[in-house]
Amino acid sequence: MTQTALIIGGGSGIGADAARCLADKGWTVGVMSSSGKGEALGQDLGGFGFTGSNLIPADLEAFVAKAMDQTGRIDAVINNTGHGPKGDIDDLTDDDWHLGLDYYMLNVVRMTRIVTPILRAQGAGSIVNISTFAAFEPDPDFPTSAVFRAALAGYTKLWINKHAAAGLRMNNVLPGFIDSLPEKADRVARIPTGRYAKVKELSEAIAFLASDAASYINGQNIRVDGGLTHSV
Repeated sequence: MTQTALIIGGGSGIGADAARCLADKGWTVGVMSSSGKGEALGQDLGGFGFTGSNLIPADLEAFVAKAMDQTGRIDAVINNTGHGPKGDIDDLTDDDWHLGLDYYMLNVVRMTRIVTPILRAQGAGSIVNISTFAAFEPDPDFPTSAVFRAALAGYTKLWINKHAAAGLRMNNVLPGFIDSLPEKADRVARIPTGRYAKVKELSEAIAFLASDAASYINGQNIRVDGGLTHSV
């Protein structure tokens, strides 16, 4: 049986490469993005696509309905998102913080709320959220991301405590600096591995966590950052 993965925010970057990686491994992929690129990519990969925003619950509901109509099941969901507000922490407005909450925390909560009944009915399913290295070692360059993705780790633990016994999984991938972004010498100097990650290295980690090969990994925050952050 072919497995189906839904990639939210898959028009470019990590999301798009994860879609290609999963398709190469035999998955049927559905790709959603607000730009329209995800719709084209899903079709190119032999799956399906949808144009919509992860800020709009109705768009997510329509994407899930399309997936169920196309394939009849959802085996994995990859939650990816764009970039929220940045700036000096003292200069961020209430609107900036609310937008960061929407981008980095509620994007996952919305989609999870929709797919959880489907995954429970199947008795299996994996949700993989793209987070950040800054979730536990906050970086001043990414204040809203650091704050709300730290909160995402708490949400993940609460969710698996409720649903893991039903065969459901949720894990977070914490990337460092990636070669889809312009390289900066000061950032490279912080990475023990001495280079930015290749996007493919993130995609392979995502695909592994989505797969049955990771069936006993649950509620975790997996750092894929070349040693940028160090566990104590």
